[in-house]
Amino acid sequence: MKYLALDYGTRRVGVAVSDPDGMMAFPRRTLKREVREAFFAELLALIDEERPDAIVLGYPLHTDGSECLTTRQVRNFAASLKRRMALPLYWIDEALTSRQAESDLREAGLSARAIKQVVDQQAAVRILETFLAQPENRRTPA
Repeated sequence: MKYLALDYGTRRVGVAVSDPDGMMAFPRRTLKREVREAFFAELLALIDEERPDAIVLGYPLHTDGSECLTTRQVRNFAASLKRRMALPLYWIDEALTSRQAESDLREAGLSARAIKQVVDQQAAVRILETFLAQPENRRTPA
């Protein structure tokens, strides 16, 4: 199965996709969240273009497992997305993915400016890699 992963942010959403066999994750793009309907139109066009079998959405929690403000925002985003498409949606804990993504990119030698441009995509890659590595996550969609 092919998956499309999203790293939700209030200003940007990072997107990653898997190969058709669901084995590897690749950064795809970063979408800006400036105008709600324009953002959803761009996201749905990308979903249509990529033709994934399911969506994987990072689920932010505090390190102690409790919910935060962003958790509620992600649930609201997921509800809006589900109203606009029929694909199954899976949650995956995204604890520290943005920090790990930033570290990955620094280690790869990218400048601070370049990191800012792709960190959301790399966080989506991290989310998708975690999901793909844990087949038990694919049993029940959200």
